[in-house]
Amino acid sequence: MTDFLLELLSEEIPARMQEKASADLARLFSDELAKAGLRPDSLTSFVTPRRLALIARGLPVETAAVSEETKGPKVGAPPQALEGFLRKTGLTADQLVERDGTLFALVEKPGRATAAVLAEAIPAIVRAFPWPKSMRWGVASQSTSALRWVRPLQGVIALLGDDVVPFEIDGIASGAATVGHRFHHPGIITIGNADDYEAKLRACHVIVDHAERRDIIRARATELASEAGLSVVPDEGLVAENAGLTEWPVPLLGHFDPAFLEVPREVIQLTLRTNQKYFVLNDAAGKLAPAFICTANITAKDGGVGIVAGNGKVLAARLSDAKFFWEQDLKLRLEDYLPKLESMLFYEGMGTLRAKADRIADLAAWIAEAYFPERDPETARRAGLLAKADLATAMVGEFPELQGIMGGYYAERGGEKPGSVSALQQQYVGTVEGCIPACVALADRIDTLVAFFARGIKPTGSKDPFALRRAALQIIQTILANGTRMKLSATIAQAKSVQGNDALDSAELLDFFADRLKVQQREAGVRHDLIDAVFALGGEDDLVRLLARVNALQAFVETEDGANLLAGYKRAANILRKEGGVPADVPTQPDYEPEPAEAALKSALESAEPRVKAAIEAEDFAAAMSALASLRGPIDAFFDKVIVNDPIAEKRNARLALLEKIRVAAHNVADFSKIEG
Repeated sequence: MTDFLLELLSEEIPARMQEKASADLARLFSDELAKAGLRPDSLTSFVTPRRLALIARGLPVETAAVSEETKGPKVGAPPQALEGFLRKTGLTADQLVERDGTLFALVEKPGRATAAVLAEAIPAIVRAFPWPKSMRWGVASQSTSALRWVRPLQGVIALLGDDVVPFEIDGIASGAATVGHRFHHPGIITIGNADDYEAKLRACHVIVDHAERRDIIRARATELASEAGLSVVPDEGLVAENAGLTEWPVPLLGHFDPAFLEVPREVIQLTLRTNQKYFVLNDAAGKLAPAFICTANITAKDGGVGIVAGNGKVLAARLSDAKFFWEQDLKLRLEDYLPKLESMLFYEGMGTLRAKADRIADLAAWIAEAYFPERDPETARRAGLLAKADLATAMVGEFPELQGIMGGYYAERGGEKPGSVSALQQQYVGTVEGCIPACVALADRIDTLVAFFARGIKPTGSKDPFALRRAALQIIQTILANGTRMKLSATIAQAKSVQGNDALDSAELLDFFADRLKVQQREAGVRHDLIDAVFALGGEDDLVRLLARVNALQAFVETEDGANLLAGYKRAANILRKEGGVPADVPTQPDYEPEPAEAALKSALESAEPRVKAAIEAEDFAAAMSALASLRGPIDAFFDKVIVNDPIAEKRNARLALLEKIRVAAHNVADFSKIEG
């Protein structure tokens, strides 16, 4: 058994692609070897900004010999069939084996050298590699058949044991040489075998293990912050990104002018984290500290003083810009930015952002008055009007990620009510809490859905370019989080009215909400068929009440009484379907003596149905289920003791009418025909 080392050296691989590329390399390598019947004892993949590598341990020096059996035609089959089979297998008729009247071809395939398998597999892996984005380069790039790689490929190590596996990829020959750190050791390194790969590169200031680089960055950043009496704001994404930017990570602590702390925390944090890839630090009180941690890719002779100073200058320039935007924006009140929205399009054919602001304002006020009567609708109107105003500010123009957040700051500085401030801050959050914030967020998202659906722009398959599914899901989450007793159909109708839009099929949009609700509730363990069963009754678009009913129904059908009642319902429904329903002229009081079980069921239904209706009206869904449960015994006894399809028409029709009453009683709660089981 021996080990195999593969390294693919290139120019810098984008950090965001590295970890998936490492996993893809391991997967493709395993798949290619499996085709030849090879399976390593272990497989470890590595990635740095400049190289993808893997080590496969415990490979045999050659594949095992195999015997392949191919089933052929029957003995005595037409000559054409036999000739075709012989051509396919490359055998002669006397080499075939007969078994149970069928001919088989047995082909013995000798083992292949593992080096030969690898020499074919690696070029195939490289050419088929699934980079999200790739490029061609050099003279060969003029041909569409040229090799594509994420960045220009510069070298390949392929060592099986101590020997090079010879092959070539677009003029790049495999070998045993690589390079070390771009600055600390840019020269050639010769690798002996898989065992010395990591150690030799480490000696040349390259840590090939991505996880180890993450650990170094995380631990040293925490240590530096602690020494300064500060703490690092946890950010695993940034840890991974810095690990993807460095082969020899060296975290360094720097500071910036405390005067910049006048700018909102989110602005500074975004500048540090997104623009500069720096870690954000808090002081002992949990407030933003005027300090940062950057990650160098070298061990500097001066201990990093020059690197920190350079990074500090770049950061100061960016924060100076942010401070300028902040101060300029504050020269106007938030409402003064509304006229600028006139020149900003919401979407083609859907008016300007200024028009949308007016629609949000009107719908938010209507929602407040309809569903939050204890709140001032004019506060909701004001918050809705200002919701998009910060899109016209310089700060949001520079940092689009801060829309809503900056609006909240500017509204607060302008003396707007706390409810309006909170509404602006929360408007892009998935689940919005609070009455005025909920009014604004619901108005904004419902207006968007109505506008797009009215123009036939809706999600198809996996495509949802305007995130309409997410908007519907956020509406549902906000309604449920606030316990808002919203009538969706009425609210959609009001949104249509505000838009002056008659093109929308409201039923289609309600079905869209139903689908999103099923997706959302599936994660909470709620059965989708029960949601369908309640929706199927029609007229139920109060999501809070609907889910209360669904939850009670799920608890009921999972009991023995519920399961048996469902079985009885389905039996009754099947009989009614086969018989074509209940004849129209069935008398309410049949002229015969009903059997005891028949009379007992009739009495139970007369008692249970009004109790079910009353409980539903009172929204006491547990009581409604309890009333339904009282029917379980009488229904079981009825089917056990009574023949529905009696030869006497009067009896048969009366009993069909009784089955119809079972169906009607159940449909007070849900359409049981939609329930699985």
